Amino acid sequence: MFSPETYAKRRNKLQSDIGSGIILLPGNDDSGMNYQDNVYPFRQDSSFLYFAGIDRQGLTFVIDVDNNREILFGDELTIEEIMWTGPVDSLAAQAARAGITEIQPLSRLSDFLTGCISSKQTVHFLLPYRADNTIKLSAWLGIPASMIPQRVSQKLIHAIIRQRAIKTAEEVEQIEIAVNTTIDMQLKAMELAAEGVTETEIAGRLQAVAIAAGGNISFPVILTANGQFLHNHPHRTLLQNGQLVLCDCGAENEMRYAGDLTRTHPVNKKFTTAQREIYDIVYHAYKAAADAVKPGIRYKDVHLLACEQLAEGLIALGLMKGNAKEAVAAGAHTLFFPCGLGHMLGLDIHDMENLGEEYVGYTNTLQKSTAFGLKSLRLGRELEEGFVLTIEPGIYFNPLLTESWQAVGKCASFINYEKLAPYATFGGVRLEDNFLITADGSRLLGRPFARTATEIENLIAL
Repeated sequence: MFSPETYAKRRNKLQSDIGSGIILLPGNDDSGMNYQDNVYPFRQDSSFLYFAGIDRQGLTFVIDVDNNREILFGDELTIEEIMWTGPVDSLAAQAARAGITEIQPLSRLSDFLTGCISSKQTVHFLLPYRADNTIKLSAWLGIPASMIPQRVSQKLIHAIIRQRAIKTAEEVEQIEIAVNTTIDMQLKAMELAAEGVTETEIAGRLQAVAIAAGGNISFPVILTANGQFLHNHPHRTLLQNGQLVLCDCGAENEMRYAGDLTRTHPVNKKFTTAQREIYDIVYHAYKAAADAVKPGIRYKDVHLLACEQLAEGLIALGLMKGNAKEAVAAGAHTLFFPCGLGHMLGLDIHDMENLGEEYVGYTNTLQKSTAFGLKSLRLGRELEEGFVLTIEPGIYFNPLLTESWQAVGKCASFINYEKLAPYATFGGVRLEDNFLITADGSRLLGRPFARTATEIENLIAL
């Protein structure tokens, strides 16, 4: 945990922004895999963690703004429960480390909220992403479960996003711990990739790296020889020489901050000519985007810059044709890059997106596009000092998408379809790093790690 002063400062700022009413932040509970006592690894709600700091099940935190009162509702473990878990810190001790002094039994929460509603206090809450929290809110507030989405507090959403979007130095330190563990995961993937090894075998070993570092994975590992499918999770597929391995993975450290890196490397340690050509195009797009990010620039414009770099490279290779800027304006590049350039990163791998992607990545003056490709851009707004984000351009040769486009002649004036046949089994290339936006530009997070094709070949040849 951070210091009590850190959490108190966050809560004071939140109270000031909300002004009046009740702020209701339910924590998460355990979730059973196949029966109640066999549970998935616990993950606390990120906004609860940000303001209350306690990584423990069965809690709800309330800030009574009108009366300047903070209450943690939860129960101490019983002797029967401790019999199974062993000694754990008391709830009172954990609350004290977050600067919270008032604790009440969870059984009193419903009556407390009923009294607030009777007193005409506004109850501010966020849209739940777990069904059990929807049911709880419905019961506590007397709102039909189907109406919960319509009753969430826009004011609370925007206040939390304003705070959490700007990472403090101590948060950046935690993110870098996660990024460095993620680098260790990537190194393990490069070490293990060989002909005859399965994707799942490698992915399992990567999760072990994250767990051994004191946390876990920040999202299910993407490790595949079929990188043309953007979020293709590992299968029992046997790797073969001549293939590329696309590894997109992230560690979550013990403070729940995340890293998120992608590297693409050849199974047999050496890129073919065609693989290196595509990799170099992706690298140049990555470099252009990394050089461009700074406060005040719209990330949507950085995305489009990277798209033009990708198109220029594919035109030079003969797979596309015409003018790169015109091709991007027509959306022709999305045959090869149908997704967004990146997203916010922090306590969530896609930071705060449970609060609403349209609020986190966009503003009232910049609405999210509905066009293919751009609709997958999670971050489009102007960047600010303190943002942490990913930059992850790629080129993907998806034969299913190519066939559907070619059948109707889509963007035929920009795409040389007849030259794509040799790439039908190519797969995909993605390169991703994490950046902190600084006062005058950006800073790459994590220790030095191979990025260019030559650097990757040199690394995996060791």
